Amino acid sequence: MPYRVAVIGAGFGGIGMAIALKKAGIDDFVVLERASDLGGTWRDNSYPGLTCDIPSQLYSFSFRSWRWSRRFPARDEILDYLRALAAEHGLEPHLRFGSEVAAAEFDEGSAAWTLTLAAGGTITATAVVCAAGQLGRPAFPDIPGREAFAGPSWHSARWDHGTDLAGRRVAVIGTGASAIQFVPEIAKIAGHVDVYQRSAPYVLPKSDRPYRKAELDLFDRAPLARKAERLRIFAYGELLTTGIAISPKFLAVPMALWRRHLRAQVPDPALRAKCVPGYVLGCKRVAFSNDWYPALARPNVNLVTHHAERIVANGVVASDGITRPADVIIYGTGFRTTEFLAPMSVTGLGGQRLHQAWRDGAQAYLGITVSGFPNFFLLYGPNTNLGANSILYMLEGQIRYVIGALQCLRARHAAWLDVRPDAQRAFGDWVQAASRRSAWVTGCHSWYTTASGRNTNNWPSHTFRYRLRVRRFDPGNYRLVRSG
Repeated sequence: MPYRVAVIGAGFGGIGMAIALKKAGIDDFVVLERASDLGGTWRDNSYPGLTCDIPSQLYSFSFRSWRWSRRFPARDEILDYLRALAAEHGLEPHLRFGSEVAAAEFDEGSAAWTLTLAAGGTITATAVVCAAGQLGRPAFPDIPGREAFAGPSWHSARWDHGTDLAGRRVAVIGTGASAIQFVPEIAKIAGHVDVYQRSAPYVLPKSDRPYRKAELDLFDRAPLARKAERLRIFAYGELLTTGIAISPKFLAVPMALWRRHLRAQVPDPALRAKCVPGYVLGCKRVAFSNDWYPALARPNVNLVTHHAERIVANGVVASDGITRPADVIIYGTGFRTTEFLAPMSVTGLGGQRLHQAWRDGAQAYLGITVSGFPNFFLLYGPNTNLGANSILYMLEGQIRYVIGALQCLRARHAAWLDVRPDAQRAFGDWVQAASRRSAWVTGCHSWYTTASGRNTNNWPSHTFRYRLRVRRFDPGNYRLVRSG
């Protein structure tokens, strides 16, 4: 007999989905995780200085608060939180580690999905919830000679803790969100660090500090105080979203914060000029750090604005023709976000392949369902990423929507449901139309959009509007096929 639900991925989305299934009285499910532990991107990334860039009180599920040690939690605290959730809700029997899904195929006759595991074997399920996320596949730059480098090299998401950087010459390729966190840490011990920057990031001050015991005690005694703090953080995120996604005139305040931050931390005018982005704030991911600019000003750190042209055995050749020696190369070049479920192969009705359906860019109705792929649900799917605010807020809405869909299947004695093409098309048209006023399509190249400029990743409005859209499952936009 097939499982009622198979969940792919055991990060925040997968764990949250599993908890919701149990709360809904659905115990016949399995969570398939390719790695040997839960945690998703927080498990995979372990670079020095890794913390969340969303304040801890909002980077947690609304149904389970946590006694966070500081305003922006470190990686290990987040993993502890996820493990506690799994233990508290008895998820261990449902978790299958070392179970990477290589392919998923829907059989209309049996109204079930067959999942083929990379290590061998298959699993069948009536419904599939894919919680693989957008930040799981490291992206390496297309720089000739990467394989010719004689020393150790790695991507920030696969940190080599066995290599000692003390006194070494380190080349860092990229200045994305990860590099902004790990460069200040490695600069403290490395002999020299060359940071290769294609485009300067916007870096805003980070209001981080440890929580005082009195504050934590207040949160524990007065839940309304914690809710008020969540609301305050959420409102700030929505204000930033207004400027990035709705109208640039609301970017005046964050732009002023950035300018003051840069002037205060980079007194050298030549270096400061290198740190000025050439694009609209929000077009690329906005970073928060109190350490990035001071790290660039260190005597052992050199910000290279000539792009890395090729890599040779002993270093990096930049576009200025200079070969800068390196003992170690670290790639802080982000992830292959627009590919979404790759390399997993997904086959729906009539043998339709998902990668073909998405050949012009991924899209899904509400970021959750794709026409032609019945009983297949996405968490953190296309157009549900945020330029600001907490993705967990989005996930909770998506999880509730999926539960509603599963309950609808049971209540209507349906074998499967499939979103109507016109509903998906109308939603996709609205997303692209709404995105035209956002910072993401103002000309920079970022992981939010495809090479053609199509917004495939971000939600183009306030997050509370998304929660309103997914507050209940809408069967009128689906075709339901009855059993038998």
